[in-house]
Amino acid sequence: MRAVRKSMNSFADLIAGGLGDTRFGLLDIGCSGGIDPRWRAFGKTLRALAIDASVVECERLTKAETNPEVEYLAAFVADPPDAKVDLENGQASPLIFKIRDRLSFMRTNELREARLGKAATEEKMRHNAWELTELADRTKPVVVPELLAARGFSDLDYLKIDIDGSDFRVLKTFDGRFSDLGVLGVQLEVNFVGTDAPTEHAFHNTDRFMRKQGYELFRLDVRNYSSRALPARYVWPTPAETLSGRPFQGEAYYARDIDAPGLAPEKLAKLAAIFSLWNVPDMAAELLVAHRSALSALLGVDQALDLLAAQAQPERARKLDYRAYLRSFESDDRSFYRREGNIGLGERMAAAWQAFRRPRR
Repeated sequence: MRAVRKSMNSFADLIAGGLGDTRFGLLDIGCSGGIDPRWRAFGKTLRALAIDASVVECERLTKAETNPEVEYLAAFVADPPDAKVDLENGQASPLIFKIRDRLSFMRTNELREARLGKAATEEKMRHNAWELTELADRTKPVVVPELLAARGFSDLDYLKIDIDGSDFRVLKTFDGRFSDLGVLGVQLEVNFVGTDAPTEHAFHNTDRFMRKQGYELFRLDVRNYSSRALPARYVWPTPAETLSGRPFQGEAYYARDIDAPGLAPEKLAKLAAIFSLWNVPDMAAELLVAHRSALSALLGVDQALDLLAAQAQPERARKLDYRAYLRSFESDDRSFYRREGNIGLGERMAAAWQAFRRPRR
């Protein structure tokens, strides 16, 4: 398990070293809990703007931050600058909230509400009760593309949106702007419930919008939530997704395809790092093979491929290098198949690890 994480970081470290002083631009909308640690692989070249509605959380993160190029901003985000931010309904459809109220985690929240109202901020944030903390002025939301322009943020590699409600409205403020900003990867919280309305914050609308912008889906995590009529065990130490239940929310990961025109070598290298950090090393390898000549000036492509091959072999104590790994596949080696019979402890642990690595809510 640790070997997989180490391989991911090793590849990203190699990319970051090849990029030199080239910055990696990150925009995190809904940064409660802090920026995902995987992006720290870019070290001092990481430049990030992180936005959250919780004032106290942004203050906490600012105090703990060691990179002067990472800024935390307490603000609500919206589409038009005069939009009203509705905390009761999160600017999502009534149907989504009606279904949410039927789920077991909402019943747990009801049972804990009185205690959380008096709890310390840290405990509120741990239970995703950000709305119970000191919040930014909801009458003065920011329009993020305009904020980026004001901050001189003209080159953006990665965008993440997770704000519990108006995600799709905020996403649409980037309509037609991704290309000019140079965005490579986009991570979005999506809903698997809702209506067929074109404005609904639901996966089908998010997917249609992203494909219109020229992005492909490369990873999709599904989070199941049980009904309060028969609650299932929670996945995390806090009430959220459950081990069984209906698919309610998830995380969708979109990126430029490896054949997208006009990508400079530095952008190609960063895109490969994003694929690896998403734990889709096969796409990173495909990119390196397709653009070997362009990337050779930045990094040792063969060494990079060996690191990606290691990431693809979490179960092996001794990793095959890239060429040996491909030879093994071409020989139809049995290691590429699940063995017959009962699932062993190692395989069960690997499946549990994959569930553990999914982004938390």
